Amino acid sequence: MEDGGRFRRVLLGATRLWLPVTIAVIGVVAIVVGHGRTGVAAVGVGFVLIALIVWMINWMFRMSVASNADRDREERARDFFDRTGRWPDE
Repeated sequence: MEDGGRFRRVLLGATRLWLPVTIAVIGVVAIVVGHGRTGVAAVGVGFVLIALIVWMINWMFRMSVASNADRDREERARDFFDRTGRWPDE
């Protein structure tokens, strides 16, 4: 099971960081190589924008997961209040 957990962490890191970085590097290379040729440079700009979109989707997913954890914590606090009549941090 530990190998599976390590594989998941590597895959998650690759998706969160290395995929957008790789796409952005490809875009920058295309911009540099295509300097003076608008078609190739435009494709490079497109790749940089795609890298930004991939990064933002990953960021929004992480924010969603964090939001779910906040909701769970709030629900546990409300359950505690229902049982004891006081808020947990009072």
